[in-house]
Amino acid sequence: MGIELTGTVLNLDAGTLYAFLLALARVSGIFVFVPLPGIKTGPEIARAVLALSLTLALAPRWPAVDATAVNVMLMTGWLLAEAAMGLAVGLAVSFLMEGFQLGAQIISLQAGYTFATTIDPTSGADSAVLLTIAQLAAGLLFFATGLDRQVLLALAQSLSTQVPGHLEISPAMVNRLIQAGASIFSTGFRLVLPLLSLLLMVEISLALLARLNAQLHILMLALPVKMLLALTLFGWLLLIFPRVFGQTSGQAIQLIRALLAP
Repeated sequence: MGIELTGTVLNLDAGTLYAFLLALARVSGIFVFVPLPGIKTGPEIARAVLALSLTLALAPRWPAVDATAVNVMLMTGWLLAEAAMGLAVGLAVSFLMEGFQLGAQIISLQAGYTFATTIDPTSGADSAVLLTIAQLAAGLLFFATGLDRQVLLALAQSLSTQVPGHLEISPAMVNRLIQAGASIFSTGFRLVLPLLSLLLMVEISLALLARLNAQLHILMLALPVKMLLALTLFGWLLLIFPRVFGQTSGQAIQLIRALLAP
């Protein structure tokens, strides 16, 4: 098959086209769950161009596909397997981000920040203020720590180690990905457990003070005190975000490499 461009004939055989589609399915699956800031609210054509550009950049690592041995059913199965692998890698990165959002959601609920919402730039939906701050901070750390480059490097290496079209999804791989979902809760509670303990102490202190002096309107002061305290300590927690993100991102990269390993 030849394509003529300004007098030049570009030869593109069916095997190369199949290899392009397999690589594109793996790359596109990653962008479904990777929580890049603003990627879901942007135009669809921008995401398509990004996936297409990365696929073309990985052209030297495209697999060699024998077009004569490929039929429609076989190609469909290969594409589904490649898309599933991309989704698994995207989920591994998404688990890392969701841990920070879970911690912020817990604090927002206890401190009363769920009464005020703002627009989430990632999903476009209403979200708590602290949750949005944590989500943006995690998204910036995704690039600041170089995790994006490590994901792309693992993806490029996987095209040679896990050749598209010969991918096998084992039950052990699925179980490991499911177990990685527990990191959402462990990361979230690690971040906010000191703040939760302090808010609990404040609640008990205010309850005892109201019990000792019933004439004081403690309930009117409880919410402002908790909100101010939570906001102050949450600002301090932001300083710890890079350290925790670096530790958990190492575990995420190990999971991604395990998923993409032969």
